[in-house]
Amino acid sequence: MGTVVDDAASVEFHDFFERHYAELSRLAHLLTGEADAADDLAADALLALWHRWDRVRAADHPAAYARGVVANLARTRIRSAVRERRRVALFWSQREERTENPDVAGVVDVQEALRRLPFRKRACVVLRHAFDLSEKDTALTLGVSVGTVKSQTSKGMAELQRLLGTPAAPQRVHAAMVRTGDAGGRTR
Repeated sequence: MGTVVDDAASVEFHDFFERHYAELSRLAHLLTGEADAADDLAADALLALWHRWDRVRAADHPAAYARGVVANLARTRIRSAVRERRRVALFWSQREERTENPDVAGVVDVQEALRRLPFRKRACVVLRHAFDLSEKDTALTLGVSVGTVKSQTSKGMAELQRLLGTPAAPQRVHAAMVRTGDAGGRTR
Protein backbone atom coordinates (compact mmCIF):
# COMPACT_ATOMS: atom_id res chain seq x y z
CA MET A 1 0.00 0.00 0.00
CA GLY A 2 1.41 3.40 -1.00
CA THR A 3 1.88 6.38 1.21
CA VAL A 4 0.32 9.78 0.65
CA VAL A 5 3.63 10.99 -0.85
CA ASP A 6 3.77 7.98 -3.20
CA ASP A 7 0.16 8.55 -4.26
CA ALA A 8 0.82 12.25 -4.88
CA ALA A 9 3.92 11.42 -6.94
CA SER A 10 1.95 8.85 -8.90
CA VAL A 11 -0.82 11.33 -9.70
CA GLU A 12 1.74 13.97 -10.66
CA PHE A 13 3.58 11.52 -12.93
CA HIS A 14 0.34 10.38 -14.53
CA ASP A 15 -0.51 14.02 -15.31
CA PHE A 16 2.98 14.54 -16.78
CA PHE A 17 2.55 11.37 -18.85
CA GLU A 18 -0.82 12.52 -20.23
CA ARG A 19 0.52 15.97 -21.13
CA HIS A 20 3.79 14.88 -22.76
CA TYR A 21 3.52 11.33 -24.13
CA ALA A 22 2.29 12.33 -27.61
CA GLU A 23 4.94 15.05 -27.90
CA LEU A 24 7.72 12.66 -26.85
CA SER A 25 6.50 10.01 -29.28
CA ARG A 26 6.44 12.54 -32.11
CA LEU A 27 9.95 13.70 -31.22
CA ALA A 28 11.18 10.09 -31.32
CA HIS A 29 9.51 9.59 -34.70
CA LEU A 30 11.10 12.68 -36.20
CA LEU A 31 14.54 11.84 -34.80
CA THR A 32 14.58 8.18 -35.88
CA GLY A 33 12.26 8.23 -38.87
CA GLU A 34 10.65 5.07 -37.47
CA ALA A 35 6.96 5.42 -36.65
CA ASP A 36 6.81 1.95 -35.08
CA ALA A 37 9.71 2.65 -32.74
CA ALA A 38 8.49 6.08 -31.67
CA ASP A 39 5.91 4.84 -29.17
CA ASP A 40 8.41 2.36 -27.71
CA LEU A 41 11.06 5.04 -27.29
CA ALA A 42 8.58 7.42 -25.67
CA ALA A 43 7.40 4.66 -23.32
CA ASP A 44 11.00 3.71 -22.45
CA ALA A 45 11.80 7.35 -21.75
CA LEU A 46 8.78 7.74 -19.49
CA LEU A 47 9.65 4.54 -17.65
CA ALA A 48 13.15 5.91 -17.05
CA LEU A 49 11.60 9.18 -15.84
CA TRP A 50 9.31 7.31 -13.45
CA HIS A 51 12.32 5.53 -11.92
CA ARG A 52 13.91 8.95 -11.31
CA TRP A 53 10.69 10.86 -10.72
CA ASP A 54 11.88 12.52 -7.50
CA ARG A 55 14.79 14.09 -9.42
CA VAL A 56 12.73 14.86 -12.52
CA ARG A 57 9.92 16.61 -10.67
CA ALA A 58 12.50 18.73 -8.82
CA ALA A 59 14.14 19.79 -12.10
CA ASP A 60 13.63 23.32 -13.41
CA HIS A 61 12.39 22.00 -16.77
CA PRO A 62 10.99 18.45 -16.51
CA ALA A 63 9.72 18.48 -20.12
CA ALA A 64 13.17 19.46 -21.40
CA TYR A 65 14.66 16.68 -19.29
CA ALA A 66 12.17 14.24 -20.83
CA ARG A 67 13.02 15.41 -24.37
CA GLY A 68 16.70 14.89 -23.56
CA VAL A 69 16.00 11.31 -22.46
CA VAL A 70 14.12 10.66 -25.73
CA ALA A 71 16.96 12.21 -27.74
CA ASN A 72 19.51 10.00 -25.98
CA LEU A 73 17.41 6.86 -26.51
CA ALA A 74 16.92 7.78 -30.18
CA ARG A 75 20.68 8.31 -30.58
CA THR A 76 21.33 4.89 -29.04
CA ARG A 77 18.76 3.27 -31.35
CA ILE A 78 20.30 4.91 -34.42
CA ARG A 79 23.81 3.85 -33.42
CA SER A 80 22.55 0.32 -32.87
CA ALA A 81 20.94 0.26 -36.30
CA VAL A 82 24.14 1.52 -37.90
CA ARG A 83 26.17 -1.19 -36.18
CA GLU A 84 23.65 -3.82 -37.31
CA ARG A 85 23.78 -2.60 -40.91
CA ARG A 86 27.57 -2.82 -40.80
CA ARG A 87 27.38 -6.41 -39.54
CA VAL A 88 24.91 -7.34 -42.26
CA ALA A 89 27.11 -5.70 -44.89
CA LEU A 90 29.96 -7.99 -43.86
CA PHE A 91 27.90 -11.02 -44.79
CA TRP A 92 26.00 -9.80 -47.81
CA SER A 93 27.38 -7.96 -50.76
CA GLN A 94 25.32 -4.97 -51.59
CA ARG A 95 25.20 -3.58 -55.08
CA GLU A 96 24.87 0.16 -55.04
CA GLU A 97 22.48 1.53 -57.58
CA ARG A 98 23.38 4.95 -58.81
CA THR A 99 21.54 7.21 -61.16
CA GLU A 100 23.29 9.64 -63.42
CA ASN A 101 22.21 13.21 -62.70
CA PRO A 102 19.30 12.39 -60.38
CA ASP A 103 16.52 14.91 -59.87
CA VAL A 104 17.25 15.37 -56.16
CA ALA A 105 14.43 17.86 -55.54
CA GLY A 106 11.93 15.41 -57.05
CA VAL A 107 13.26 12.27 -55.37
CA VAL A 108 14.43 13.22 -51.90
CA ASP A 109 11.64 14.07 -49.49
CA VAL A 110 12.12 15.98 -46.27
CA GLN A 111 12.13 12.98 -43.94
CA GLU A 112 14.75 11.21 -46.02
CA ALA A 113 16.82 14.38 -46.05
CA LEU A 114 16.47 14.63 -42.26
CA ARG A 115 17.68 11.04 -41.85
CA ARG A 116 20.82 11.97 -43.74
CA LEU A 117 21.75 14.69 -41.24
CA PRO A 118 24.04 13.83 -38.33
CA PHE A 119 22.04 13.31 -35.15
CA ARG A 120 22.80 16.63 -33.41
CA LYS A 121 21.95 18.70 -36.49
CA ARG A 122 18.77 16.69 -37.00
CA ALA A 123 17.76 17.08 -33.34
CA CYS A 124 18.33 20.85 -33.45
CA VAL A 125 16.36 21.27 -36.69
CA VAL A 126 13.48 19.09 -35.45
CA LEU A 127 13.24 20.77 -32.05
CA ARG A 128 13.51 24.29 -33.48
CA HIS A 129 11.23 23.87 -36.53
CA ALA A 130 8.80 21.02 -35.71
CA PHE A 131 8.42 21.76 -32.02
CA ASP A 132 8.99 25.51 -32.37
CA LEU A 133 11.24 25.49 -29.30
CA SER A 134 13.41 28.47 -28.54
CA GLU A 135 17.17 28.15 -28.82
CA LYS A 136 17.36 28.10 -25.02
CA ASP A 137 14.78 25.31 -24.69
CA THR A 138 16.48 23.30 -27.42
CA ALA A 139 19.82 23.70 -25.62
CA LEU A 140 18.23 22.54 -22.36
CA THR A 141 16.70 19.52 -24.07
CA LEU A 142 19.94 18.41 -25.71
CA GLY A 143 22.27 19.43 -22.90
CA VAL A 144 24.34 21.72 -25.12
CA SER A 145 25.00 25.46 -25.25
CA VAL A 146 22.76 27.94 -27.03
CA GLY A 147 25.67 28.66 -29.39
CA THR A 148 25.81 24.99 -30.35
CA VAL A 149 22.08 25.01 -31.06
CA LYS A 150 22.46 28.10 -33.28
CA SER A 151 25.40 26.59 -35.14
CA GLN A 152 23.94 23.11 -35.58
CA THR A 153 20.52 24.43 -36.64
CA SER A 154 22.09 26.77 -39.20
CA LYS A 155 24.36 24.05 -40.60
CA GLY A 156 21.50 21.53 -40.58
CA MET A 157 19.19 23.85 -42.50
CA ALA A 158 21.94 24.63 -45.01
CA GLU A 159 22.49 20.91 -45.52
CA LEU A 160 18.74 20.32 -45.95
CA GLN A 161 18.61 23.15 -48.47
CA ARG A 162 21.42 21.47 -50.39
CA LEU A 163 19.78 18.03 -50.15
CA LEU A 164 16.36 19.29 -51.18
CA GLY A 165 17.81 21.49 -53.92
CA THR A 166 15.69 24.48 -53.06
CA PRO A 167 16.09 27.76 -51.22
CA ALA A 168 12.57 27.11 -49.79
CA ALA A 169 13.94 24.28 -47.61
CA PRO A 170 12.94 25.91 -44.29
CA GLN A 171 9.31 26.17 -45.41
CA ARG A 172 9.30 22.61 -46.82
CA VAL A 173 10.91 21.26 -43.64
CA HIS A 174 8.43 23.01 -41.39
CA ALA A 175 5.44 21.97 -43.51
CA ALA A 176 6.58 18.33 -43.70
CA MET A 177 7.19 18.08 -39.96
CA VAL A 178 3.87 19.72 -39.13
CA ARG A 179 2.15 17.08 -41.29
CA THR A 180 3.54 14.30 -39.08
CA GLY A 181 1.38 15.49 -36.19
CA ASP A 182 0.65 18.41 -33.94
CA ALA A 183 3.46 19.86 -31.88
CA GLY A 184 1.42 18.56 -28.95
CA GLY A 185 1.80 19.95 -25.51
CA ARG A 186 4.26 22.71 -26.20
CA THR A 187 4.13 25.80 -24.12
CA ARG A 188 6.16 28.94 -24.19
